[in-house]
Amino acid sequence: MNAVIAAVGIMLILSLCRVHVVVALIIGALAGGLLGGLGVEGTLSAFNQGLGGGATVALSYALLGAFAVAIAKSGLAHALADKALALVGQQDAAGGGLLKWLLIALLLAVAISSQNILPIHIAFIPLLVPPLLYVLSKLQLDRRLIACVLTFGLITPYMFLPVGFGGIFLNDILLANVAKSGVDVSGVNITQAMAIPALGMLFGLLVAVFFSYRGKRVYDLAKIEQAERVDVQYNPLSLLVAGVAIAAAFVVQLWLDSMIIGALAGFVIFSVSGVVRWKEADGLFTEGMKMMAMIGFIMIAAAGFAEVMKATGEVKTLVDGAAALIGHDKAIGALLMLLVGLLVTMGIGSSFSTIPIIAAIFVPLGVQLGFSPLAIVCIVGTAGALGDAGSPASDSTLGPTAGLNVDGQHNHIWDSVVPTFLHYNLPLLAFGWAAAMLL
Repeated sequence: MNAVIAAVGIMLILSLCRVHVVVALIIGALAGGLLGGLGVEGTLSAFNQGLGGGATVALSYALLGAFAVAIAKSGLAHALADKALALVGQQDAAGGGLLKWLLIALLLAVAISSQNILPIHIAFIPLLVPPLLYVLSKLQLDRRLIACVLTFGLITPYMFLPVGFGGIFLNDILLANVAKSGVDVSGVNITQAMAIPALGMLFGLLVAVFFSYRGKRVYDLAKIEQAERVDVQYNPLSLLVAGVAIAAAFVVQLWLDSMIIGALAGFVIFSVSGVVRWKEADGLFTEGMKMMAMIGFIMIAAAGFAEVMKATGEVKTLVDGAAALIGHDKAIGALLMLLVGLLVTMGIGSSFSTIPIIAAIFVPLGVQLGFSPLAIVCIVGTAGALGDAGSPASDSTLGPTAGLNVDGQHNHIWDSVVPTFLHYNLPLLAFGWAAAMLL
């Protein structure tokens, strides 16, 4: 069996059996390395070498957690939550329904904006979502629905709109690698190429919102009160400082392209202003880092897992094997290319890293099968994006979990990974295949 298929399969099965994702990633990496011929020492060496690749992201999340706790201390997010909670108490059932849709629309708009208007990716989640959990739970909103809304906003804009992170993914990575592999992309409209797959994502979102998770789900409010400060004292000064700290953090992040320095700058402003007292700063910082610790360790383990998969050399073998099976059938060719993209991305956890791996083989294969340049761009782009949702190691699922699970009532695998896999990967597979046939 191909080492990549075995490693990803073992990792997914263990995760679904509620084995911790970090443990599942380590066991999957060991199995893949041994099957790939690296041996125990070679596998561990590759795994250890890859760990450093996740350290930056892990430290970024830890500092964002500390920054989020400082914001909670200031009361800014809770001021917004208190306003929403007052509306819940004042309005009748119809009004509550209206508030529910307003909150869903707000989270969707912020998630979409985090990819282009203010490209901060998942940095907003630990700042905005935890203070709203009490309100969401009072409305008995299913958190699986919120996970699907956030994941849609984190993925669809970059795979469809060539601005912000989308400009990097579509122009700098997708079009550049397709052109590098021998196809003239000068006449390709990238938005047109990815429009039908993006509709697949929209279809999945609508199914999640209006069918799968439209019902109410009860959460323990006492657990939320314990984990997340519900009653927070705030005043105009603390709210002003919070606004300045958030603005400074985002400006620094965009200026230096570093979430670490941005979050640190925001936390320092809170400390200097007195909103966070010096004697409390150490405890708050530690509390915030603990809140995001699981996400950080998963990202570190995922980087090691991905490095083992690359070291086996069997990602290329998997892609070559799919190419050999295709023959001259365009329909089967498109489907197999998309399935391989799904497997590789779910293992590596990053669509941005998948494109260079698969483009070198799939682009010449697409030309051989007679696909147009537009269809080739669509196939490679969709194959890369597939698996970003639904991967236990993807920040598009880890981010929502970080915000929704602060009180321990949202399971990463069953409440984030499985719902996003079913509602996005499956429609994206179908719509991507249809687009390849039509373009």
